[in-house]
Amino acid sequence: MNKDQSKIIREQAPRSATREHSVPLYLTSSFIFDSAEQGRAVFAEEEEGMVYSRYANPNTSEFINKVCTLENAEAGLAFSSGMAAVFASFAAFIENGDHIVSSRAIFGSTHQLFTQLFPKWGVTTSYVDAVNPDEWEKAIQPNTKIIFLESPSNPGLELVDLEWLGKFKEKYPAIILSIDNCFATPYLQKPLDYGFDLSIHSATKYMDGQGRVLGGVVVGKEELIKKMMFFIRHTGPAMSPFNAWIISKSLDTLALRMDRHCSNALALAEALENHSEIEDVKYPFLPSHPQYALAKKQMKAGGGIVTFEVKGGKERAFRFLDELNMILYTSNLGDSRSIATHPATTTHAKLTEEERNHLGIKPGSVRLSVGLEDKEDIIGDILQALEKTK
Repeated sequence: MNKDQSKIIREQAPRSATREHSVPLYLTSSFIFDSAEQGRAVFAEEEEGMVYSRYANPNTSEFINKVCTLENAEAGLAFSSGMAAVFASFAAFIENGDHIVSSRAIFGSTHQLFTQLFPKWGVTTSYVDAVNPDEWEKAIQPNTKIIFLESPSNPGLELVDLEWLGKFKEKYPAIILSIDNCFATPYLQKPLDYGFDLSIHSATKYMDGQGRVLGGVVVGKEELIKKMMFFIRHTGPAMSPFNAWIISKSLDTLALRMDRHCSNALALAEALENHSEIEDVKYPFLPSHPQYALAKKQMKAGGGIVTFEVKGGKERAFRFLDELNMILYTSNLGDSRSIATHPATTTHAKLTEEERNHLGIKPGSVRLSVGLEDKEDIIGDILQALEKTK
């Protein structure tokens, strides 16, 4: 079985003595040892076995195994949220005096880690324009510990050449190469195949796909995951068994859902590209995207996010958002339902105006997470809101 859809559906926790068809919920805080000697051996890591759901649980293990299967990863860890996963992927490795190199186009909360929290620990960050290879080289310092990026980025849909960066990193074997792969999902893009060390996801988004639960996951090289395990065992950002059970079930339909998200998103991008009330439309698989060729090279499809700028700035954008009928207004994304977001005043509000402008986030920018509804209904709702706010 070489196809993702087949592999993921057949990946599940071992059946119990009751021979259940569907994996049950393991709502237990701890696990019983058959003997005192077994307890000693498990804690000493001489014998494999569940100890405590903060460390591992059959439901979280199944979820992790599915993501590892999709990403071609050696090992992984599940977290209570996407930001817990992002934070742990740094905090488990950085020390006072370390340095991080990051693409400039990243999620607002990750930006806050780099600019507000990590400096308190003596860790500095240098930003680079991801599309410029020379900047990556210039940014590397003797104390650089991690290279981090998002591709596609949130919300500007900027891409990084994963193959090039993987080869670039070969010159610096001690540096960890890490990516937030949330927008693409493992179905559309597999960074580990290009030489990346870690791939991070907010499972809250497309992995769940219905806006129900929070979750995060990091997968990658086993030696790095083991170091992260020490960190999470003693800090506690564990995913709950219930959330793992929900998201693991959802992964069975990830490929089917992403195909529909992508086809709907492309149709919307094409419908808006030449609209008189729209300044700019960004979508990786739109031929007008400046990195269209790169997107076609490293992604199976363009993803479920379309970002566009409404003429008239913030005031017009707010009126447009208020006139949407079917499309919901919230800061989440990756839902079966279409969602609109105003990044400048929500997800990226903590950035300065200069920083937002540099990322292409304008007062009139709208991020549209394209859902699974009929594409004509999605496009129709957008068009009627534009018409009403002329």
